Formats: sequence, structure tokens, C-alpha cells
Amino acid sequence: MSSNSTINNRDLLATCWTWAGDAAPARGDERSPEDIHDRIAAAAAAGWNGVGLIHADVVALRDSMGLPALRKLLDEAGIEKVELEFISNWWASGAEREASDQVRADLFDAAPLLGVTTIKVGAQLTAFGSTEPVDGDLFAESFDALASEAGRHGLRVAVEPMPMSNLKTVVDGVDLVSAVDNPHGGLVIDTWHVRRGGTLNEALPDVLPMERVFVVELDDADEAIVGSLWDDTINHRRNPGDGALDTAGFIAAMHRAGWAGHWGVEIISHEQRAKPITTALADTAAATRAAFDAAEQRLTQA
Repeated sequence: MSSNSTINNRDLLATCWTWAGDAAPARGDERSPEDIHDRIAAAAAAGWNGVGLIHADVVALRDSMGLPALRKLLDEAGIEKVELEFISNWWASGAEREASDQVRADLFDAAPLLGVTTIKVGAQLTAFGSTEPVDGDLFAESFDALASEAGRHGLRVAVEPMPMSNLKTVVDGVDLVSAVDNPHGGLVIDTWHVRRGGTLNEALPDVLPMERVFVVELDDADEAIVGSLWDDTINHRRNPGDGALDTAGFIAAMHRAGWAGHWGVEIISHEQRAKPITTALADTAAATRAAFDAAEQRLTQA
């Protein structure tokens, strides 16, 4: 664990929805309506060090401009890091598994062209109550197989515990990756999912095996859930420090736990989608940097 009160690792990555404009999860067509040149220019102007891309955008950009050309644009803008998402249903069978395997193949193929090392993957969503719960042993075996395949491609996969999934809490996620014990399979630790799942920020240094934490993401939300958990997470997130989840405390806890990587920022909301992309990225970057300053004050006072 880190006892230093200075947070030197402040590189920020705008996850796929943060810089997508009017695009959202599970809408059908998840592609960003924004021109990629405008998106990259806005991210660079606001000082972002990295960006995330959803599968739909990866395929569209691959088929239009080509991924080497995209990587060149990112390099010219000084954007170093790229993360890809989102592989779901990797434990499933039938048509769901066929679709999942196509996403897997597309992202695994794209990763080396974009300099990607980590791909985000989902747990089984239970928010809609329409699917039979996946068997725990099958889920673990499938995650092990997915991680092993990622490793053969020089990649890692990071699964995201969500309170509306079969991995409802951070502890559930830790239990999975610890039991599987695959070096290429780890966790996404996200402020919203941590707090909505009932884990306190201050517990994180004791709960997390940091060698299995591959991705850390920041955001905020109201104290009370707005609508369902699903509605709250895709429509009502707030910039760090603008809600009641104590993002500064989360940052401080992750710093104490020893996190030394970059920080994803995942803002999925009506408000974010309604803003011009330049404004959205500038506002989110400024709020996140202020949250880091607040976190350092906490660490100094501790």
C-alpha cells in the first residue's frame, strides 16, 4: 500500500461513453455520431492521455479509415492509451455466444493495431430478469478460458462487477479472479459500481488484490438511486465531485491500495450526451483534476 500523500499518476482516459456524444449502452446502434477527428481534437484539447472505444466504433472505424490510420491520428494528438470494450456473454451458448465470439475476435484483432493491452468484459446482467442465471462453475471456467485466449494474443481482460449482475460487489469480483487465478484475467474497479454495490471506499485497500486490478474508473452519482440501477448507471452519472459518492475518497483509497496506473473516467448520462463534445470533455477533465486535488488533501490530513 502507498502511504505517500502525493498522487503522481494523474493520466486520464476518457472511456468510450465519456467522449461519444449522443450515444449510450444498449440502444441498438452504439456508434458515436461524432466525427472521429472532432472527438480526438476535443480529447487532446482537454488534456486527456487516453480514450476508450466500444466495439461498434471499432468496427465502423476499421471499415472506414482503417485502424492503423486511427492510431496515427491518436499519436499525432498525443493520446497514448487506448482501451477496448465490451465482451459480454462469453459464458453463453447458441446465438448469444456466436455474437460474443465475433466481438471477441474483432477486439482481439484490433488491439495490436491500436496499442491496446486491456479489454473490458461484462458479467451476466440480471437487471432485466430475462435470462437463466449462469452456473458459477461454468462462469469461472469460461472466464479462465477467455483470459487464457487473451494472454495468447498478448492481452488481458478485465471483468467489471456491477450490482445489477451476477458479480454484485467488488468482493464477488475478487472471489472470481482469485479462484480462477489466471494472470491475464483481472478486474475493473469503478466508483459507481463499488458504491452502489455497497462497498465503502475505505475498505478497498484491504479488499483488493492489486495485482488483479487492471482498470480503475472514476465517476459520481446522487446519493439516492434514480429509477432502477440500470437507469441510474446509464443516464444519471455525474462528474467526479459533483455527486454524493465521494470520488475523492475513492481516489485516495485506491492510491493507498497502491494503484499506479492511469484513471479511466466513465460518465454516462443524459447531461453528458447533451453537451457539445468539446464542453463535455473539458468539464469532465476539470472536475476529475479537482477530485485529485481533494484526494491529496484527504491523504495529507490522514
